[in-house]
Amino acid sequence: MAQERDYYEILGVGKTATPEELKKAYRKLAVQYHPDRNPGNKEAEDKFKELAKAYEVLSDPEKRKRYDQFGPDAFSSAAGGYGGGGGGGGFSAEDIFSQVFGGGGGGGSIFEEFFGGGRRRSPNAARHGSDLRYDLQIDFIDAVFGVDKEISIAKMSTCDACNGSGAESNSSKTTCSSCHGSGQVVMQQGFFSVSQECPRCHGTGQIIQKPCKKCNAAGQVQERKNLKVHIPPGVDTGSRLRVSGEGEGGVRGGSPGDLYVVIHVREHDLFKRHGDDIQCDLPIPLAVAVLGGTVDVPTVTGKAKMKIKEGTQNNSILRLQGKGMPSLRGGRRGDMYVKIVTEVPTSLSAEQRKALEQFNSLLQDKNNPVQSEFKRKAAPFLHGE
Repeated sequence: MAQERDYYEILGVGKTATPEELKKAYRKLAVQYHPDRNPGNKEAEDKFKELAKAYEVLSDPEKRKRYDQFGPDAFSSAAGGYGGGGGGGGFSAEDIFSQVFGGGGGGGSIFEEFFGGGRRRSPNAARHGSDLRYDLQIDFIDAVFGVDKEISIAKMSTCDACNGSGAESNSSKTTCSSCHGSGQVVMQQGFFSVSQECPRCHGTGQIIQKPCKKCNAAGQVQERKNLKVHIPPGVDTGSRLRVSGEGEGGVRGGSPGDLYVVIHVREHDLFKRHGDDIQCDLPIPLAVAVLGGTVDVPTVTGKAKMKIKEGTQNNSILRLQGKGMPSLRGGRRGDMYVKIVTEVPTSLSAEQRKALEQFNSLLQDKNNPVQSEFKRKAAPFLHGE
């Protein structure tokens, strides 16, 4: 499980790159790392998928804006390519490739231009598994200290009975007589010819004589799998954790996809997060605000002592250094900002009221500098006609 690299870094561009520069960078790298140019190279395959995800986000103005705001570890919903919560649909790097180059799927003009000869990818070639997304809610304190969570996902896994081939071990395959092994048939509709998946072999180009009994020739079976996921300290809503190889299984020898766990942190009754910093409102008695003193402050790591200076004003912000969130990227911890809320006593007794009135009568302008300054500025507006 690993944090994703910065999307701009993946494409080799700066954060001010124009849409044209992004597209140019993606086109160059996608051709370089395309699986058809790197058969059997898992590293190139992963790079190709990584490029597609980066370009898919940065090429969309709204998604790019959100990505720039939250950073690579806190992008809340990388688009497309990921299904709904709890394990959804799949991300297709080939779809992104096709959209950028204006071709269709794995053949035709794209591959004529870059891979030569106008060849179409074999319909019986290995098919890589789709990536999955799982939305996980955790408590605020779990985000502070990290936590291990058990999750359960439903996914399509490679059939272990046939290793994804779709055929019994002693079965043979014959070339489909309808499409002659191409996986596509051409239908004539008036003046137009339309190519579509062969209905007899379902696009594989071959007919299995003895389909696998467990998966019924699909090469995949549905299963529910329980996983333990480690949530590192410092995650925030939108953080995405990758669990390698836990996406949907591949077919015909293809590698499995990855699982992306998207974090959602529940709000806390006491603490509010701002980046790596935490804010807490601290009510204090009027006498402490006036006379000063030492108060106990709750922090995510336990009780802390804080000195209140004499004459501390309401809504003053005091800082406790290093008492905030741990940084997800490493380095120093954030700070905690304590907002002073001076509590005004209510329901005074007659004796308390009299004492307060006597105290107020002894105050002078120098004791209330904020009021004095306000009166000076407001004086022109407080005189009668």
